[in-house]
Amino acid sequence: MKITILEKKSSDEEDEVILKCDYIDENLTKLLNLLKAGKGKMNFYKDSKIVFVDQKEILYFESVDESVFAYTNDCVYETKSKLYQLEEELPSGTFFRANKSVIVNLDKIDNLTPIFGGRFEASLQNGYKVVISRNYLQRLKELLGL
Repeated sequence: MKITILEKKSSDEEDEVILKCDYIDENLTKLLNLLKAGKGKMNFYKDSKIVFVDQKEILYFESVDESVFAYTNDCVYETKSKLYQLEEELPSGTFFRANKSVIVNLDKIDNLTPIFGGRFEASLQNGYKVVISRNYLQRLKELLGL
């Protein structure tokens, strides 16, 4: 792998990363997600204020009635992003699409329990339980090395 860093740019130019490759594998995807995530802070809305929250604090995202919410141990925040946008932006090794309306932080899962219909239930650190649908179960197993 060749890495080239050019440290000169005009003051009106934005920082830019150019990636040339035959295909994007999982390692490159993780690297791109890290670059996109920046410092790991995300902006949300709470009580008509914009609040900055570290990604590590987020337990899960949930889509409810056309709105998307981020849950931490202490608070619930609203985001203007859609779940599919968050799924693309968040680090894929940390955040996982559990079902059509929930993205879970894998680092916040306490345990997994098999339930009816070939699905699993993930118990999070705050006691909330998330159903992992069969459609996403194989990806979860890959991420956890099961």
